[in-house]
Amino acid sequence: MTISDAVPTKTLTAAPSQIIPAAKRILLSGPDVGDLEEEYLLRAFRSGWIAPIGPDLEAFEKELADKAGVAYAVGLSSGTAALHLGLLGLGVKPGDRVITSTMTFAATANAITYCGAEPVFVDCVYDGNMDPIQLHRALKDSIVSGTKPAAIVPVDLLGRPADYDRILPIAAEFDVPVLVDAAESLGSRFRGQACGSLGEGAAVSFNGNKIMTTSGGGALLTNDEHLAEYARYLSTQAREPVAHYEHREIGFNYRLSNLLAALGRAQLARLDGLVERRREIRGRYRDSIVALTDGITLFGDDNEHHDNAWLSAVLVDESRTGFTAGELGAWLAEHDIETRPLWNPMHLQPVFAGTQMYGGEVSEGIFSTGLALPSGSTMSDDDVERVIATVDVFFDRRAR
Repeated sequence: MTISDAVPTKTLTAAPSQIIPAAKRILLSGPDVGDLEEEYLLRAFRSGWIAPIGPDLEAFEKELADKAGVAYAVGLSSGTAALHLGLLGLGVKPGDRVITSTMTFAATANAITYCGAEPVFVDCVYDGNMDPIQLHRALKDSIVSGTKPAAIVPVDLLGRPADYDRILPIAAEFDVPVLVDAAESLGSRFRGQACGSLGEGAAVSFNGNKIMTTSGGGALLTNDEHLAEYARYLSTQAREPVAHYEHREIGFNYRLSNLLAALGRAQLARLDGLVERRREIRGRYRDSIVALTDGITLFGDDNEHHDNAWLSAVLVDESRTGFTAGELGAWLAEHDIETRPLWNPMHLQPVFAGTQMYGGEVSEGIFSTGLALPSGSTMSDDDVERVIATVDVFFDRRAR
């Protein structure tokens, strides 16, 4: 059983000699759930553990920690909540500054502002991840100005790990803790080490479009017992361990529910297969769309580490193709194929106008030329071929 958005069937025509097969809408990254998830959910439901905390939540946290190679996992309501509590646990407070990558989803920067802190954005390198040179520059400037950052938040963009061989030593040089935004990289590995196990802690996401899902949810992963326990405490409204309701700190309603944790246990058991399917889809795009088209490159494909291929994206060089990424995306949308531009860098977002920024040219270029293609593990071989055929028709029409 697979959950997907169905649309009325229609015939999609192109040039007289070419027909694009009519079919349901192809999603960018839909949830992949089936019989095992149903079994786990029903078992949890019938057990009576409907309230937030229960045996499936405890089991999911242990299984997730084991999978990520860390000592502790704290199941939370979202990856954003994990970032927020992780930052608080590292001591980030109002007036602090936190360095993060500009090439990310807004949640990364939003979590920093939840703490009353100010984000400082740094540019990325050509795989979309944090530029260690710009990071070092930002840290050096902050020390000179007497405003040492409270934390660094690198982002594993589209599932590819950032350059921790360089980032972690730089952070250690300036004695600044690292909280990794690994929302997109569960199942990826950096030099054999699971993403989510690097830095003082890491936040992962189980949103509906991620590599695995609990519908909505996330977790904080760490080897630091204090960080884990503090996050668990804050996530349950900072309730003190006494019979009555007593609170010494402001807490949050951030705990993952037992039912959603049951769903997560089934998804975690299937994670390796979900990753391999996405990697197969990326390989098909590499061998067809990219290999046969001048001016189209597979974004970040030269990353040496094993990534989960959460989203496969292409970069479109208009000077060589004669068309833009936006025009290709519009054509695919016309034919019921969902795509998405790559992240609009945070320093270009109106809400963060005036925020300190180091560099910017690389991330702006990736945003203007990038397009994420359907990448979900629910895609059939026919779906993948339909995407490729639709792109081929677009290329042919533009070449005339």
